[in-house]
Amino acid sequence: MRCIRTRGTVATHDKIRAQLLKGTTPLLVLTVLKDGELYGYEIAQRIRERSGGAFTPSEGALYPALHALEADGALEASWRESDRGPRRRYYRITRVGLGLLDQHAQEWASFSLSVGKVVGGPNQ
Repeated sequence: MRCIRTRGTVATHDKIRAQLLKGTTPLLVLTVLKDGELYGYEIAQRIRERSGGAFTPSEGALYPALHALEADGALEASWRESDRGPRRRYYRITRVGLGLLDQHAQEWASFSLSVGKVVGGPNQ
């Protein structure tokens, strides 16, 4: 496994990826919900599929993000009975959420461009 030394500790590739995912989970959630309402497991599946398997949000990352977005008015949720198993909580993006998605997307574009400039060196 490839390791990177940072401040005297060793951070694995998986730990770095987990930190990146944690910071981008609201953006990823809002993005997949823009296409229509989904329940938690489906949201995680869509993120995994769209990322080519690079990101698989855990319940510990996904549900706190969903609850925070709902508290902020970016998402609305409703419980529904399921014909297979327990009832499910479906989430849908609101107008507030669409505005937040635009803000997150612009911030991500700016952030990733700036990181790319640092990582790419002075000629970028």
